[in-house]
Amino acid sequence: MKKLVLFTFALTLMFSVNAQIETPAPSPFTKVEQKVGLTDVTLEYSRPSMRGREVFGNLVPYDKMWRAGANKNTIVTFSNPVTVGGNELKAGSYAVFIKPSEKTWDVYFYSDTENWGTPQNWDDSKVAAKATVDVMEIPANVETWTISIDDLTNDSAHLGMMWADTYAAVKFEVPTDKAVTSAIEKTMAGPSANDYYASAVYYMNADKDLDKAKEWMDKAMSMVKEPRFWQLRQQSLLYAKMGDTKNAIATAKKSLAKAEEEGNADYVKMNKDSLKEWGAK
Repeated sequence: MKKLVLFTFALTLMFSVNAQIETPAPSPFTKVEQKVGLTDVTLEYSRPSMRGREVFGNLVPYDKMWRAGANKNTIVTFSNPVTVGGNELKAGSYAVFIKPSEKTWDVYFYSDTENWGTPQNWDDSKVAAKATVDVMEIPANVETWTISIDDLTNDSAHLGMMWADTYAAVKFEVPTDKAVTSAIEKTMAGPSANDYYASAVYYMNADKDLDKAKEWMDKAMSMVKEPRFWQLRQQSLLYAKMGDTKNAIATAKKSLAKAEEEGNADYVKMNKDSLKEWGAK
């Protein structure tokens, strides 16, 4: 019995040591990162190889869902919303699945990325986008499954997919023009009400030029249709700091009324304390 226990321990130790030996993965993992316009795109997938096998129609059957790689799901991540096949994909990560046929591929962007391969129970409600793309025959044999980000422009790119003598690509569009145009218009229009307000509050709290702070605060308030209670609170403090008690009290009363309307007890108390300090009646 003692010999059996020692033998079992020796086998366990042997397998434990062997488990520490790293060997190459049959389908190695890869990660591709690419900026398209202003959008960061990341691809994560595992890459099987042909190894003398017929791929499409055999290793990867036609008209059946395939995980677009090996091991865990192939995942693409977009930092901004993108458009695929006329569908808008929100910023985030998606599993990529393919249903290949001889002439076209249906490419699916699936919102659930936590599967090992094709989901056991496919859920159509999780298909965020689908695109049907043509298949091209290429004059070469690509040994290892490859996904790349090709044909870059400011506003779009393609997920290019190659294996054996087959190539297919899915175009996706990014909102570069919209973002840049919006930034240009905002910059050229000058500072916003929030910019003026934040600058005025900073100057007041940092004991900098109070006249400049008042100029900015007045500008901010003129650009806001209905100033909020916290904005009026800061304006009243600025008046008080400049020695204009009359306007400080009038503005604090407005802030108090709005704070009471919105049920903000903190600002109600702060305004009441200030009004008492400034001798309001």
